[in-house]
Amino acid sequence: MTSTDPSVSSAQAAVAADPPSGGPPLSLPPLIALSLGYFLVMLDVTVVNVAVPSIQDSLHAGPSDMQWIVDGYSAFFAGLLLLGGGLGDRFGHRTLFLAGLGVFAAASVGCGVAPSAQVLIAARLAQGAGAALLVPASFALLQAAYPDRAQRSRAVGYWGLVSAVAFGAGPAVGGLLVSGFDWRSVFWVNLPVAAVAVLLTLRHVPAPARRARPGRMDPAGLLLGVVGLLGVAGGLNEAGTKGWSSPEVLTLFAGGVVALAAFVVLELRLEKGAVLRPEGVRPLLPLSLFREIRLTATNVIGLLLSFGYYGLLFVATLYFQQERHLSPLATGFALLPSVCMGFLAAPLSSRLTARSGPYLPMAGALLLGSVGFLGWLAAGPDTPYPVLLFALMATGLATPVTVVAATVAIMEASPAEKAGVASAVFNVSRQVGCALGVALFGTLLGSTGGMIGGLHTSAVIAAVAFLVASVLAAATGRRADAARTR
Repeated sequence: MTSTDPSVSSAQAAVAADPPSGGPPLSLPPLIALSLGYFLVMLDVTVVNVAVPSIQDSLHAGPSDMQWIVDGYSAFFAGLLLLGGGLGDRFGHRTLFLAGLGVFAAASVGCGVAPSAQVLIAARLAQGAGAALLVPASFALLQAAYPDRAQRSRAVGYWGLVSAVAFGAGPAVGGLLVSGFDWRSVFWVNLPVAAVAVLLTLRHVPAPARRARPGRMDPAGLLLGVVGLLGVAGGLNEAGTKGWSSPEVLTLFAGGVVALAAFVVLELRLEKGAVLRPEGVRPLLPLSLFREIRLTATNVIGLLLSFGYYGLLFVATLYFQQERHLSPLATGFALLPSVCMGFLAAPLSSRLTARSGPYLPMAGALLLGSVGFLGWLAAGPDTPYPVLLFALMATGLATPVTVVAATVAIMEASPAEKAGVASAVFNVSRQVGCALGVALFGTLLGSTGGMIGGLHTSAVIAAVAFLVASVLAAATGRRADAARTR
């Protein structure tokens, strides 16, 4: 295959990335550049958690401040994803990827020098905005850089591996940095990674040819989409501590739902109008995308996956810290077996997906994860750690396999000119699932017989979510196979 960047020699560009079945080797520089951006985004979801006590003492932050320092990043990330995807499809994904990296790096500097909790909150929200710009763009650039299906499957495998490892390793990395330096180092570490990603992107990631999309931007849709998603994400974040019936949570949910309903009505009207008047206002989210059953089903699978895995990861972290009295650093290392399974999962998933399509690996992995969650039913105050290894390793293998296969499914189901917004929708589904899982399972800890009872109930719910997702993946795969043979 010809290198995606003419300036890279064939010897450099054709470094083999473990090609299965004799497939062509991957060009690594674009993959590294795009993976580093995603690495930063996912690392910063969890790396801050272990720094909470130090930040609280240093900045004299209250509980509400700390909640926004930890969760405000994810809320803005989810709330602005549709905006990022739509802007990338219109103005170019390479431009948005570089802009997102720049915003993220500048916001990390703001976090590192923050003199107060309020400044740190603002900088964390800006980090979320940068993440929302770069993630959909990263997805679309990956699709353009690797048009061959086998190559794309492998590239997505390693891209997904990097994000899964970053998310899972966040507590351990944060613990090491806080122990060796101070809490500000968890933000300063982003700068060299962002710099390398920018340099590699400028040199090795070409801007894909933009397909002209006539018409003007959709400012009302932008506003309604952002307000709606921020309302729902903010409500889910607040529900874990303030309760589902608190006025603040109900107000956020109500505002978010009303805004999203208005957004859907507006986008339907704009899409119908765009057919008649191509020069008019274009919808931010073409709802005709969801006529493709694979796209709709994969988004539901992504939501259920994140709901179960990240919700239970949150509970497991509290279990090790509060019930087993492990330090933040020791807790991070206790969760490492789950992270390490990602190194096996990425090449495994890319091979299976290249050979059988994405839905069979998804169905099998989700079924394994469902059984793995039930392993947490053995957890107690003094349960030997080896007893928990099956639960950690089974879910740690199942989740990245599913993420990789689902990402390939989204790529295959979405038109190239709408890759950015399709990626944004998928990431919104995952972020909403994550926030819902954390909020619901966190509530269960206080209402089902304490930590152990809450852990067991959460494990059963997570297992059911994975089982439903497995059945949906199998059914979607059968339907896709039947459509191809007709």
